[in-house]
Parts: sequence; structure tokens; C-alpha cells
Amino acid sequence: MHGLANRFRVFIDVLQWSALLLVVICTSAQAQEPILELQYEPHSQSWTRSALLQHPAVKEIRVYSAAYGREITMKALAITSLLPELSKISSVQFTALDGFVANISGQALSGQGQAYLAIETQQQPWPPLVENNPAKTESAGPFYLVWLNPKKAKISDEMWPYQVVKIAVEAPLQLRFPEINPQHRSAPILNGLAVYLKNCAVCHAINGGGDARVGPDLNLPFNPTEYFQSAYLRRLIRQPASVRTWKDSRMPSFNREAISDADLAHLVLYLKQMAKQRGK
Repeated sequence: MHGLANRFRVFIDVLQWSALLLVVICTSAQAQEPILELQYEPHSQSWTRSALLQHPAVKEIRVYSAAYGREITMKALAITSLLPELSKISSVQFTALDGFVANISGQALSGQGQAYLAIETQQQPWPPLVENNPAKTESAGPFYLVWLNPKKAKISDEMWPYQVVKIAVEAPLQLRFPEINPQHRSAPILNGLAVYLKNCAVCHAINGGGDARVGPDLNLPFNPTEYFQSAYLRRLIRQPASVRTWKDSRMPSFNREAISDADLAHLVLYLKQMAKQRGK
């Protein structure tokens, strides 16, 4: 009888330890679940992936992904489902895990481009961004801003932030950081500022002003117009690897569809203006 009682106690102990282990595993899994921060004054929310996937607006979409360069099927919900009255919002900031920061107008997000927040599921993980490289297995998930009709709304590749960790309603960049504004405000230079805001500010600051720190400041300590010949600066923007390259280089190419020749010329004018007024 004593032997039977002892075996029964051991059995109960095993069950208790198994239950405790299951609680620990579940708690750990919940703690590690991806979270998206949503800041929209006066509201501030933290969405877990599972909570977003339960949103009634979630549906399956087929989209051509700028990050993957091909079509991919994703679970997603319209960004307007998370941010009401988007058309009245001047700017929305998307912050990625690596420090990439895209500031996109509410008008663009609510317009013809049809912006969606794609959500990577545990059951159907997305492929790695870099294929056939065991050292780089990260996908674009867990949260990725995608567009169903990017060409219709002239959506550039810099407006597809992936690995998003925070979405926040913010004032436009040039209002929050006046140091990026040119003192000489001719139409070409102001257009150059607009080109910088759309394509360059996602990675580069000017005079320390800006949200992103992925790439170097474009005016401190010096401006690229000061250490690049004009032809090579244009070439660097069009095809960075044709000028300089290294293993961890991340600067994308900007073809004429992304930045026209006229816009590129205006961007260079803006950079030259910023170099002139540095320190003044």
C-alpha cells in the first residue's frame, strides 16, 4: 500500500510540475508576442499580433511587395481601420525596428494607393528578406505597410516600411525640425526639400534634424555636395553600388520613376543650399 501511495504522490507531483511548466511556456510566449504601438492623441494603444488578427477588418490580400520584389499573400487590414479620419491628419510616422522612419501624409494613406497594415502570422510566416542566407533570416514582419495600388498614387519604395514597431500621428517633419528648412525658398529648392522628405529623410537627418538615424547626416559635419563631384553624387543616388559598395550597404537605388531628373537636380540644389547656411 505504501508503495502504491508513493507512486500516486509521484504521479501527482509530475502533473503539478507539468501544469506549472505549461503556464511558464504560455506566459513566455505571450511575453514574446510582437506588439505594435499606436499613438494617436489623446489615445495610445498597444496591439498584440493576436489582437490585431482578431480585428473584424482583417482580410487576406494579394499584393506586390516592394520588399520582396514579387507578389505575396498576406493577412492585412486597411490602415483607415486603425486611424479614423486619416484624410484630416497631416502626417503619420511609421518607425521600424532598425531605425528606419517613414513620415507619410494622411492624405496619401487614405487615398487611391489603398494602404494596408499586413500582419505576419505564426502559422504562415513570410519568407526571409534575404534569400539563401542562413545568417539573415528576418522577414518583413511582423507588421508591414503595403499598398494595393501604389502606382496610381505615386507611392515610392520608401513608403513601404516593414518590421514596423510604432505608428504615431505627428506634425510634419519640417515643422518639428526647422533646421532642415532652407533659408532661400525658391520653387526648385523647396521642391528639393520635398524630394528629400519623401525619399531621404527615412534614413538621413539634416543638421541633426529628423527622426531616422539609419544613414549619416547629410549636412554634418559636411554635405555630400562638398565631397562628391556633381556627376558622381547623381550616380550615387541613382545606383549606389556603382560608386561605392560594402557588405552591409543598405542604400537603395533611385531610378527615374522614383526621382525624375528634374527632381534630382532640385534635390542637389537643396543640399547645396543647406551646405551654404550651415553654421549660420
